[in-house]
Amino acid sequence: MGAAIKSLFYALGFFVQILKGVGQFVRRGQAAHRVLIMQILFTFVEALSISTLLALGIGAAVNVIGIPFLAQFSQEAYIYPLLITIITRELGPLLTAFIIIARSATAIATEMAGMVISHEIEAYISVGVDPIEYLAVPRFLGVTISLFMLNIFFSVFGLAGSFAVAQIFNPMPASVYFGNILLSLSLPDIIVSVIKSITFGIIISVVAIVKGLAVERSSTEVPIAGLKAVGASFGWCILVDILLSALYYIMV
Repeated sequence: MGAAIKSLFYALGFFVQILKGVGQFVRRGQAAHRVLIMQILFTFVEALSISTLLALGIGAAVNVIGIPFLAQFSQEAYIYPLLITIITRELGPLLTAFIIIARSATAIATEMAGMVISHEIEAYISVGVDPIEYLAVPRFLGVTISLFMLNIFFSVFGLAGSFAVAQIFNPMPASVYFGNILLSLSLPDIIVSVIKSITFGIIISVVAIVKGLAVERSSTEVPIAGLKAVGASFGWCILVDILLSALYYIMV
């Protein structure tokens, strides 16, 4: 318990250091800008296909299961707020975070750990390059920006998947379907979804970097760092998701 609290405070302190490094990165981090672009390409662009497939599947499943269930009570119109709740506010941000944890948390943690083992971090420091500004900040920004954009992408394709299935069972004009979706979408739904995506991005990037830099000297620690990053990211994202969802239902 004591070690967990100590680790949490260390991660929070490292997060503060990253925030301080963001300003320097924006002003003079030209060399690290390429690292940021590559991180977004890997985390966002290369994850689009799996995110699209998952979003379409979830959207279709909600429609297939939800319409017959609601029809028993003659409440088919509630399918629209149900889609917003499941895809945009609850499952969308969390499943998007899971995709990025599986892909990027492991990659970042093992990459950082490999740099520590090969003394690249020490080499950066010896020539006056700040590893936080050059290595941590672009990965932090890249993962957070990517999760935010991927969450929007997931919501759009999830709702589109539901529309595609609706055409099979209950054909309707796209203007009617998306008009009802917009009527059911409230500002708090959008705010919670955005807050979740940004918070999950911060958690995943900081945890992966901290776990990667925590290795000492053995190469066998590299895969262990990746596993620890995945486990901790899953745990913290689920915990924060529960807290944010509870706050939403209390306040709205």
